[in-house]
Amino acid sequence: MDPRNPLKARATLEDVALDAQVSLATADRVVNKRPGVREATVARVNAAVRRLGYRPDPSAAKLARSRLRRVAFLLPAGNNRFVDLLGEQIEANAEWMRDQRIDSEVLSVNVFNPGELAKALLAQEGQRDAVVVMALDHPVVRSAIDQLTQAGTVVITLVSDVPSSTRQHYVGIDNTAAGRTAATLIGRFVGARKAQVAIILGSLSLRDHAERYFGFNQVMAQEHPHLTVLPPLEGQDDAGRNQSLAVQLLADHPELAAIYSVGAGNAGICQALRGAGRDQNTVFVGHELTNVSRAELLNGTMDAVINQDAGHEIRSALRVALAQWSQEPVLADQERIRIDIYLKDNLP
Repeated sequence: MDPRNPLKARATLEDVALDAQVSLATADRVVNKRPGVREATVARVNAAVRRLGYRPDPSAAKLARSRLRRVAFLLPAGNNRFVDLLGEQIEANAEWMRDQRIDSEVLSVNVFNPGELAKALLAQEGQRDAVVVMALDHPVVRSAIDQLTQAGTVVITLVSDVPSSTRQHYVGIDNTAAGRTAATLIGRFVGARKAQVAIILGSLSLRDHAERYFGFNQVMAQEHPHLTVLPPLEGQDDAGRNQSLAVQLLADHPELAAIYSVGAGNAGICQALRGAGRDQNTVFVGHELTNVSRAELLNGTMDAVINQDAGHEIRSALRVALAQWSQEPVLADQERIRIDIYLKDNLP
């Protein structure tokens, strides 16, 4: 609506296109922040939006929600309890999705293999209105995401981001801050003595693991220089592999003071600690509050768990997809995923 004439009808997207001297399709692409438009044209359309006071029409948003939308969740294959929690939350939101006219499917894929993940992403082109993916930050994966968004599919990264791609939104915690938090906890638990600290992660190719590792090393170097961080070991989030890595680690470093588990597979590390009789005197900090990590906190094998709410993440990804389809704004405060810290004393 023109503020100088309150009786004038609200501006439409067609008005924006006419004012900016572009096609309706180009105006729609700019307003919805889709790629493929020159910077000068983007600036011209955005200027028209501001000049006309354009806002998406709520009735159009309702109409957009009336059609059936298809969503694919691409989640890691394998035995990952946190991924299981995400799947359970998708099931828990099934009725809400039916009310919102959303049809969803969970697809398991080896996210540690960029070629397989890219192939799975590209297979969704023309088949899905949105793809929610726990992604690997790799050139072929970025290219697949870009191709999907160019084709009009909404892509939302979950837990692990690909920020240089044209995905519309990332849903997850600040992983650098999570790694810094783990370092602060271990530094406090170990104390002032000189000691060694080990890191077991899934893969540094996973953006969330790389960012946690980066944040961890930041704090260790700045605030706990008396603690020596050993080179990271990659277990691909597999409990069996993590157990083998931890067994060798404890044998090679009998005075090891702490372990930071960046990803999944904590059960294997706990078994290795118990097998070596080190479960009560080695600081162990990991991620995600699952049935396993809850039990290990209670028995003292794990000292702290850094958690992200799986339910909040699934609901947030779905809300963001709805907002993209209906051209409604995303409420940043509502979609911010918190970092939770659990000890045995504050378990929910």
